[in-house]
Amino acid sequence: MIKTSVKTDDVLKHKTDCLIVLCPEKKPAGVVKAIDGLLHGAISAAYKAKRFEGKANQTCSLSVMGLMGAQHLILVGVGKTKDIKEEPLRQAAGTGVKLAEKSRFKKVALHLPEGDAGKLAKSKGGKYGDPIGAALAEGAHLALYHFDAYKHKDEDDPPSRIQEIVFLVSSKAKVPAFQKGMQSAEKLAEAVLTTRDLMTHPGNTATPGYLADAARKLARRHKFTCRVLEKKDMQQKKMGALLGVARGSHEPPKFIVMEYNGGKKNQPPVVIVGKGITFDTGGISLKPPASMDEMKFDMSGGAVTIGTLAAVASLKLPVNVVGLVPATENMPGGSAIKPGDILTASSGKTIEVLNTDAEGRLVLADALVYAQKYKPRAVIDLATLTGAVIVALGHVATAVVGSDDKLIQNLIDSGTETGERVWQLPLYEEFEKAVKGDIADLKNIAGAGVGAGTITAAAFLKNFVGDFPWAHLDIAGTAWGSEEKPYVPKGGSGVGVRLLVHYLKNL
Repeated sequence: MIKTSVKTDDVLKHKTDCLIVLCPEKKPAGVVKAIDGLLHGAISAAYKAKRFEGKANQTCSLSVMGLMGAQHLILVGVGKTKDIKEEPLRQAAGTGVKLAEKSRFKKVALHLPEGDAGKLAKSKGGKYGDPIGAALAEGAHLALYHFDAYKHKDEDDPPSRIQEIVFLVSSKAKVPAFQKGMQSAEKLAEAVLTTRDLMTHPGNTATPGYLADAARKLARRHKFTCRVLEKKDMQQKKMGALLGVARGSHEPPKFIVMEYNGGKKNQPPVVIVGKGITFDTGGISLKPPASMDEMKFDMSGGAVTIGTLAAVASLKLPVNVVGLVPATENMPGGSAIKPGDILTASSGKTIEVLNTDAEGRLVLADALVYAQKYKPRAVIDLATLTGAVIVALGHVATAVVGSDDKLIQNLIDSGTETGERVWQLPLYEEFEKAVKGDIADLKNIAGAGVGAGTITAAAFLKNFVGDFPWAHLDIAGTAWGSEEKPYVPKGGSGVGVRLLVHYLKNL
């Protein structure tokens, strides 16, 4: 992680390569007005010319020519003061540090004037520290993510990287809570970055075995338990659906079981299940070749599950959490399952496989049955399950379908707070009927003309959940993308880790 610290130094005199000041949508006042005076009205001129108005994520870059302690100044808009919450601050911090890094600054200072923090300025900070410190640190660290594992290192022209961030606060009394918030955010951000790394590695690196080893290493580091069921263990537990998908691959499947016990001894755990298809060709129902390289991201739900357990353990949340990752490839080998084959899940239910590319719901079926043994207080599964969710919600929100309204609403609320938005889709009886089988108990895709692909996939999963509160998160539209956002890169986003940690914090 980048070196960070909190200081109460004078903003006008603080020595740094680049000072980043977050500004609301109003005329210069307070610290910003004082800086404007030093710069002979340069900021006022920018407002007057409407080059900068403090609108969300708008930027203004100014050379200060020795008139301040900083060598350079970047202003970043946070929108209207009344609308300032954690998410606009995350975005503004991310926008500012990325611009500073692209400008080749190595050391930056970040400041949000207290009078411009809206209602958040009155927060005393709880167990996890000042929300302003947490939001700024979270946005900054997430924005500065880079994946360079496979790039040649050019010693003569190394890439620009920020090495140090100083957060400037108004008084010494604010330092402890701000620092606490910053440190909590850094632990959470580190887990998200780990998740992004797992997602971004290619399929020839991030195999099921690689995922299992990564989970073991994180378990040792953060002191939670991890065990891995091998193929023979899955056979013993009659996980016919998972093993059916794995049949076409030379890579042995792994069933990763992680347990974190931070709550009371007899407290039922929340079980998180993540789809871990490390590469999805579609099997015999082969996918079109265009963009098939993106199918390395089909294990995003599994990566998020591993990252969430790391975050929960690192933050020492007072809850019990179990993470389950059924991991395998979906390949069209000579022994691969064929359309029309019938598999038997560990619950005993039979499944007619009408499309081998609807494999995620098959591996999740056995994992959801396994989850029942914990008698959980809630079961949440995450999966890049359907292309249909992109038709419904694009790349801006995750779909949620489930059996428990309170659980679903809590996830929606956490999505709003973390900026990882969630939208509920209905689970009507007609959708459940659509996956009933003709020659088996179930079929893995609904019949022609039904539509609602995201919902019918969830309806299939419901058959393996039991009577426990359950929510299914379809992250196919949000797990990765081709557009860079303020603190989310192109490629793997790690979406779901911060959402789930917020939900678990509020239990």
